[in-house]
Amino acid sequence: MSATIEEREVNLTAPAHDLAPRVISRDPADFAVPTARDEEWRFTPLRRLRGLHDGRAWAAGADVLDLNWSTMGAATVEVVDHADERVGAWYTPTDRVAAETFAAAKRAVVVTVGREAEQAGAWLNLVGVAERAQAGHVVIDVGANAHATISLDHTGAAEAAVGTIVEVHVGQGANLTLVSYHGWDDGAAHVGHLHSVLEGDAKLRSVVVTLGGDVVRHSASVEYRGRHGDAELVGVYFADTGQHQEHRLFVDHTVADCHSDVVYKGALQGESAHTVWIGDVLIRAAATGTKTFELNRNLVLTEGARADSVPNLEIETGQIEGAGHASATGRFDDEQLFYLMSRGVPEAVARRLVVRGFFADAIARIRDGATEDRLLAAVDAELGSIDPLFDFAAVDAEVTS
Repeated sequence: MSATIEEREVNLTAPAHDLAPRVISRDPADFAVPTARDEEWRFTPLRRLRGLHDGRAWAAGADVLDLNWSTMGAATVEVVDHADERVGAWYTPTDRVAAETFAAAKRAVVVTVGREAEQAGAWLNLVGVAERAQAGHVVIDVGANAHATISLDHTGAAEAAVGTIVEVHVGQGANLTLVSYHGWDDGAAHVGHLHSVLEGDAKLRSVVVTLGGDVVRHSASVEYRGRHGDAELVGVYFADTGQHQEHRLFVDHTVADCHSDVVYKGALQGESAHTVWIGDVLIRAAATGTKTFELNRNLVLTEGARADSVPNLEIETGQIEGAGHASATGRFDDEQLFYLMSRGVPEAVARRLVVRGFFADAIARIRDGATEDRLLAAVDAELGSIDPLFDFAAVDAEVTS
């Protein structure tokens, strides 16, 4: 079948090189120190990374990120030496910070869900502290035909400088929902890498929620190892005054008849709030029958905030089911606000309803009640800074009555 490609105007040009990583290594010395001239780092405020990118943060050694976890049920959790053969089995670093993190981590956490097991509600929390740089490495292995839901929280002190690697393997016919929540204190710097490998008929729903921190740069990549793999990548982010939140995705279609669907939505408010979304999809020559689409939407709530959005699509074969991308950034919809206010809804309430409506389809894709409730509460707290005296709980009761 011939390709069907939907292209829409975006505010930036495509990169000068192909989308595939050009250097893959565990040795930091194999990567140049990032600068603002590098395509992959030009949006990132490097001076605010506390030395994570150039080695200064790691010079005095690194602590292992503290970890808490709930009762895991069918899953097992092990804290292992970083030399364990399962560590790095599914991921090799593709940039300097990931290589520094890999080299600095002394131990790793391995989460295993056995074949045909059912695991719901597992929860892990990576906790950053302020003393010195910290490295965290988590391996999640879901066995064939298993079903699992795992939440991975990132929280910690305002002065924390943290590098993390999360590598995920979804076995043949398995189904995994992974929720990654970034709720750092203001001032924290975090550079994270999430890499997922899907076997044949495997399904992954990855949900990334970013709300806190001074600088958060999160890279997520997907690799297919068998036919009929299905990846759904959902992201929700809310940047406030001075925050920089950056999400970079790379979906590498190497196998025939696989599917990917990317939906990321963000809102910004406050002076110098900045979000960056880079969505790279590569369909290689062997990946016939691929179906993929990526969507990014950004809602600017106040003056002084900026959102950059760059979807990139590279196709090496014409025999695909369909491929497309869409991106848009816009200010708050005054017409919607006027419509609600003309019917007696107070302005602060109307703003909340419009923002909730903007996030609605992304939140609906999460399909985890506890995560949805926590996300909505966090968004409400952010919106509360517009009018801190307003009683949103009373409004909810009024609107739903």
